Amino acid sequence: VFQSPASGFAVPDRNSGFIDKEGSFGVWRHADAEFHTLSFETLPAYAPSPLKVLIAADTKHHIQFLDGIRASFAIYVIAAILLCSLLSWLAARQGLAPLREMKSRAAVVTGQKMSERMPVEAVPVEMADLAHELNRMLDRLQDDFQRLTDFASDLAHELRTPISNLLTQTQVVLASKRDAATYRDILASNAEEFQRLARMVSDMLFLAKTERGVSLPRKEQFFAKQEAYALLEFYEAVAEEKQIHLRLKGDGLIDGDRLMFHRAVSNLLSNALRYTPHAGMVTIDIETAASWTVVTVENTGQDIDPKVLPRLFDRFYRADPSRAHPDSDGSGLGLAITRAIVEAHGGSIAATSADGRTRFTLKFPTPQPTSSADQKTGFS
Repeated sequence: VFQSPASGFAVPDRNSGFIDKEGSFGVWRHADAEFHTLSFETLPAYAPSPLKVLIAADTKHHIQFLDGIRASFAIYVIAAILLCSLLSWLAARQGLAPLREMKSRAAVVTGQKMSERMPVEAVPVEMADLAHELNRMLDRLQDDFQRLTDFASDLAHELRTPISNLLTQTQVVLASKRDAATYRDILASNAEEFQRLARMVSDMLFLAKTERGVSLPRKEQFFAKQEAYALLEFYEAVAEEKQIHLRLKGDGLIDGDRLMFHRAVSNLLSNALRYTPHAGMVTIDIETAASWTVVTVENTGQDIDPKVLPRLFDRFYRADPSRAHPDSDGSGLGLAITRAIVEAHGGSIAATSADGRTRFTLKFPTPQPTSSADQKTGFS
């Protein structure tokens, strides 16, 4: 058994741990060599007793080969990580290129330049919806900014006229000595202009509070027909002067602010009577549909240009480009206030004009039915 050791190596001692157990594996190191061993017992026919056999294989070159592979693998892994990192950075940079383009375009949007839009065609499909939404947002901002600019211009125009009148009249009066009656007439005329200015400022303040939600409606339940009838009685004298026929039909219960409702319908009636021709008709139709009470104010007369209808509810907007005041002292805020009141109630307003009839339709919420628990605990 121990007669053929490898050249230059001594045979292990019989009492070494490599041959103590049958079928055991071990490692035998000698100098700079390393052997993997297997020991077992056998009983040859010629031997008087069992023989212990130790088989050893030199694994040095295998270990060196594995060490080389391990080093090469480490180099390849590090190179692969660096390459993947570079490719990932390039892919991320390429993928974020549309965002950088959108950022650069958004940076140039100012109050003087609001026509810039996001490049919908140049972005990936995944970002197309975002670009569309941003463009729609910019459209709304541009429209609101234009409305604000127009409002400031219209406000300056509306205030300039009465202020100029007041200044001119005052300068004329101061130019020479007048009698008491003349002074009284001038002061009365100035008082009318001041009243008009006060109403305009009051309307603007009310409109601003309503649109911002500061002036919220005080909810109560009331019948629309009762309020509309009171308004028709108030405007009856104006209607009789122009021989305009007034009609009221239908009824409905509204859950809202009585005074705000009164003001909204009053603005519509005032406009209707102003633009209804001699011997025309103004009708208030009230009906209930689902959870809404619909109030329609209709008048006969000349149709309104369909292009003008969407802007009727803008502040200071008048269909007449000359801005000349009609036979009333309207400031151009009535319909804007009406829309603000309806929207403050959670309703909506719409205008149509065709076949010689102009209709303004207001939708107010009706009272919601109380639950069974509320009915049990409510007052009888």
